[in-house]
Amino acid sequence: MENKQQKIVLYTVAGLLLVAAVVLGVLLAQSKQQNSQMQELFAIEKEELESEYQSFATQYDELKIRITNDSLQIKLEQEKLRTQQLLEELKQTKAEDAAEITRLKKELKTVRAVLRSYVMQIDSLNAINEDLKKENKRVNEKYRQASKQISELSSAKEELTEIVNLASQLDAMGIKMSPLRKSGKVTSKLKKAKQLEVSFTLTKNITAETGNKTIYARIMQPSQEVLTKSMSNTFTYENREIGYSMKKYIEYTGEEQAVTMYWDIEEFLQPGTYRLFLFADGVMIGSNSFEFE
Repeated sequence: MENKQQKIVLYTVAGLLLVAAVVLGVLLAQSKQQNSQMQELFAIEKEELESEYQSFATQYDELKIRITNDSLQIKLEQEKLRTQQLLEELKQTKAEDAAEITRLKKELKTVRAVLRSYVMQIDSLNAINEDLKKENKRVNEKYRQASKQISELSSAKEELTEIVNLASQLDAMGIKMSPLRKSGKVTSKLKKAKQLEVSFTLTKNITAETGNKTIYARIMQPSQEVLTKSMSNTFTYENREIGYSMKKYIEYTGEEQAVTMYWDIEEFLQPGTYRLFLFADGVMIGSNSFEFE
């Protein structure tokens, strides 16, 4: 009877141990499966982290292209190198090293925040630069328009000055040149003449400057030589010195004024066409031609 009870106890214990072994085996299998799954998750997470780090490093390069600020470019380069360093640390970290991966995940948050701040800074700078470009373009356009207006006003002023200058010039009308005998009578034959009388009238001109004026008469002979008493008798016309035959000083009042000048004939004057040119204030105020026998 006693042996029988011992056998029952032994069988019970053996059964319990068997059940325990089965349960333990099941638990170990489950734990191994869970560990395997965790390693797979860590490996996937590590790949994702590497991809993000690589993406951030690339974005720093792209940001550098968008700016010209040297100091900001240096900072971006430093952050890029730091990101690349963390990426290398991540590549060397084993997938099962949960603590290191967790640390690098936290570092990634910092990198992301820093990158975001630089993106905001650069966007702000670019917006300011764009506004400055628009303002600069607007200012340049205003300057161009102002320069154009000044140029137009300058041209208009020059034209007006030229018109005023033309309007203020003296003008000679009724220009005559007559050979005179010794008696003062007009003759048609030069060989009988003792003087050449040049007469004309200065027209009324309220815009002309009044006061002392010098009138120059330039007589061109048929030979195209200037009739002159001395080669030193010259005056300035169009930035060069030219010879004159006679000159006369007058007091011009702005009113119509008759002027007469005389040339004493002391040389042989050949018959033909004589041309007379009158000058005052550096401009030609009239001309005429005459045929003498």
